[in-house]
Amino acid sequence: MRAVRWLGWLAWLVLAAIVLLAAALLWYRQASQPLHEGTLQVPGLQAAVAIRRDAYGIPTIDAKTEHDAYFALGFVHAQDRLWQMEFNRRLAAGRLAEVLGASALPTDQFLRTLGVRRAAQRAYDALDAEHRALIDAYVAGVNAQHAVRGRVLPPEFVLTRAPAPEPWTPADSIAWSLMMAWDLSSNAMRMELRRLRLAQAFSRAEIDDIYLPQSGAASGNADFVAMYRLMGLLAATATSSATGDGIPVAGFGSGEGVGSNNWVLSGRRTVSGKPLLANDPHLGLTAPSVWYLATLQAPGLAVTGATLPGVPGVVLGRNERVAWGFTNTGADQQDVYIERLNPQDPAEYETPEGWRRFGERIERFRVHGAEDVELRVRETRHGAVISGLPGIAKNFKQANYVLALRWAALEPGDRTMAALRALNRARSVADAERALADFNVVTQSVVLADADGAIGFVVTGRIPVRHPQDDLRGIAPAPGWDARYDWQGFLPYAEVPRALNPQAGYVATANHYIAAPGYPHHLGFDWAAPYRQRRIAQLIDAREKHDVATMKAIQADIVSEPARRLMVLLAGARPTSAAGRDALTRLTAWDGTMAVDRPEPLLFHAWRRALTQRIFADDFGDLAAEFVATADLTPALLRVLEGSATARDWCDDRATPHRVENCASLMTETLDQTVAQLAQDSGRDVAGLRWGDAHVAIAEHRPFSGVAPLARAFELRAPVPGDTYTVNAAALSYRADLPFSVRHAPTLRAIVDLAHPEQSLWVQATGQSGNVLSEQYASLLPLWRDVQYLPMRAAPRDATLLQLRPRP
Repeated sequence: MRAVRWLGWLAWLVLAAIVLLAAALLWYRQASQPLHEGTLQVPGLQAAVAIRRDAYGIPTIDAKTEHDAYFALGFVHAQDRLWQMEFNRRLAAGRLAEVLGASALPTDQFLRTLGVRRAAQRAYDALDAEHRALIDAYVAGVNAQHAVRGRVLPPEFVLTRAPAPEPWTPADSIAWSLMMAWDLSSNAMRMELRRLRLAQAFSRAEIDDIYLPQSGAASGNADFVAMYRLMGLLAATATSSATGDGIPVAGFGSGEGVGSNNWVLSGRRTVSGKPLLANDPHLGLTAPSVWYLATLQAPGLAVTGATLPGVPGVVLGRNERVAWGFTNTGADQQDVYIERLNPQDPAEYETPEGWRRFGERIERFRVHGAEDVELRVRETRHGAVISGLPGIAKNFKQANYVLALRWAALEPGDRTMAALRALNRARSVADAERALADFNVVTQSVVLADADGAIGFVVTGRIPVRHPQDDLRGIAPAPGWDARYDWQGFLPYAEVPRALNPQAGYVATANHYIAAPGYPHHLGFDWAAPYRQRRIAQLIDAREKHDVATMKAIQADIVSEPARRLMVLLAGARPTSAAGRDALTRLTAWDGTMAVDRPEPLLFHAWRRALTQRIFADDFGDLAAEFVATADLTPALLRVLEGSATARDWCDDRATPHRVENCASLMTETLDQTVAQLAQDSGRDVAGLRWGDAHVAIAEHRPFSGVAPLARAFELRAPVPGDTYTVNAAALSYRADLPFSVRHAPTLRAIVDLAHPEQSLWVQATGQSGNVLSEQYASLLPLWRDVQYLPMRAAPRDATLLQLRPRP
C-alpha cells in the first residue's frame, strides 16, 4: 500500500515537472522574441522612427533622416537575426573556437591568417567622415537593440553557452561583406590548388580535358605541369586521398555548382513598355536565410530590397526609379604563389630583387574547453602564407617552398559601403553605374534598369591586370620570385565589360563568360558552363513581349540542357535487365524536365553519377575520392561522350589492361547497376521513384546542423524541383547519406516591374526571424519552395507598429 502511495506521489511529481517545464518553455519562447509593437526609447536616434512589419515580419522603416534609417536597420537586424549576426561576426574575426571549441579552430586559423577582420578595420579607417558616420549610425542601432533586449537571448546562446554579444563595431559590418566576397571569389584559389594537385597524375592537356579553361583573347599557354616537375615540386607534394581541397568551409554552403541568374528587358520587349528586371542569387541555403527583406524610407531615400544582417544598406532591390540585380561574375581575383625558401635561412623567401625576410605576427586563439593556441603567421609581398594551415598542409608538403595567397578584396582602399549607399539613392542607370565604380570587394555582373526606360549591364570589382609575359595568367600557382607573375594594378573601371541599351533589348547573365567577342582584357579561365544563360535567352526569345507572369515562369523553369544533351548520347546503352530497359525507354522519351513528381530525374542523375565514377575513377586513382566522388564533372562527361576530350581514352578502364572498354559498354553497365541499386534502396520499381523524395533542399543551421540531436529542430527542409543546371537551380550535393540533397539554390527571387514598382515581387528562402521558436522562422519557405512571391512594397498602414524615440 505504501508503495502505491509512493508511486502516486511520483506520478504527481513527474506531472508537475512536465507542467513546470512546459510553462518555462512557453515563457522562454515569448521572452526571447523581440518587441515588434509599442514604443521604445533608445540612445543614438536623432528623431522618432516608425517600424511597421507586415504579416511575414518584413519591416518598413520610416525615418526623418538618413542617419536614423540606417540606425533603425541596424536595430531590426539585431532584433530578428541576433545569433546569425553573432555567429557571422565571430566567423569573420576568426573567433568561433571561443564558443564552439577545437573543431572550429582550423576555420579560425585560416581566416585570421588571411586577416579579414584586419582588412575590414583598414577599410573603415580609410573611408571619408560622411560614410563613416552612416556606418556608425547602423552600428549604434545594433548596439541600442543589445541594450534594450535584456538578458533573454535566442536559444543558440543558451545551448552553446555563448556570452551575450559584445558591442557591434563598424569593422564587424565590413568584415561580413568581405566574407560574402570570399564565398563568391574563393573558387579561383580552389581551382589553382586543384590543378596543382592534378599535376601529380596528369599532363596539362589531360587536366584541360577535365577543367577546360574558358577565356577571351588572352589565355595562359604555359605547361605548368612541366614547370612543376622542373622545380621538383610534384615529388614532394602529398598524395593524400582525403576528400576536400584543404580550404576550411567559411562561406555559405556547398553543392555541385554555385551561381546566380539575372536578366533585364527593355520596354520594347515588355507588354507595359517599361523595363522588367529579374534576379535570383544562388548561395548556400542557411537557416535563417543570408537575406533579410526590408524597406527604408527617409528624405532622399526610398529603397526596398534584400539586406545582409550586419551590413548597412540594401544590396539587391529597387528604389522609386532604379532597379538592380547581381550575379557572380567569376573573374579571377585571387592568385596562389609558390614562394621559394632560402635554403640557408628559412626565415627568408626569394623575390625578384633577392632574398627577403617574411613579415611575422602572432595570432592567439581562445578555445572553449581547451588551452589557448598560438599561430605564427608569415606574410610575403603577395600575401599571407597559407600552406602550413590545417587541411592545406596535408595536401602540400614541401620543404623548400610555401604557398601564399593574394586576394584583391584585401587590398587597401575598399569603398564598397559607399557604393551601396550611392546605389540605393541612384536616380538613373547612369547614376547606378557611377555608384558601382566603388563596389570593390568582389566582381559582380550587375543588370540595371530605370523608370525612363534605360537598361544596362556592368561588371564591378577589382580585376587584376597581369603582365604581358605572364604565361600562366592565374590558371595555376605561379613562381613568386618571377616578376612577370606579379599583378600590374587593376583594370580601370572604364574598361570593364558593360552594355547600355543593347540591340537585343535584353541582357541575361548566369556566371558564364560575359565579355563580348574581341574583348581585349584577360578576366579569368574558370566560368560556369553557359547552360542556364542559354536557357534564359531561349525563353526570352520565345516571345516578343514579356510581363511579370512570363518572368515568373522563367524563374520557375526546370528544364536541364545537360540532361537533354546527355540523353541523346546515353540512348546508345543496351541494358540487359527488364528494369533497365524500362528506365531507358522512359529516359529517351523524357524532355529533361526536373519535376519533383517524376522518376526520370532521379534515374538520370543516379545514372550520370555512376557513369562519371566508372569513366573517371580509374584515371584519378588515389585522387578519385577528392575529384570524382565529391565533385561535379558534368561538363567533362559531356566532352568525353561527345568526343572533344581527347588527351587520353577516358572510357578505357586502366585497371583492366587485358581488354579495352568503350563509352557505350560503360553506359549499359552503369544503367543496369543504377536501376538495381535504386530499387534496392527505395523498395520501389522504376515507375514508383520520385525526384522529390531524394532531391530535398536543406537550409543548414550554424552550428547545429553539425549536432545530430539538434539538426532536425533547427534545419529547414523541403522537396524541390530542378537540378544544378536548370534556371530554377537546385545544386546537388555529395553528402553520403543524402546524395541528391540540395545545399545551393536561389536564396532570393525578385522581379521588378518599372511600370508598376509596387507590383514588383520578392521572396527569400526561409523567414525573417532567426529565432527557431518564432512563427516567422520558416514562414516564407512554402512560398519559396513553390516559386511563389510576395509584393515588393512597403508594409500596409495596418501592420504592426514599433516606434523608436530618442532617449532624453
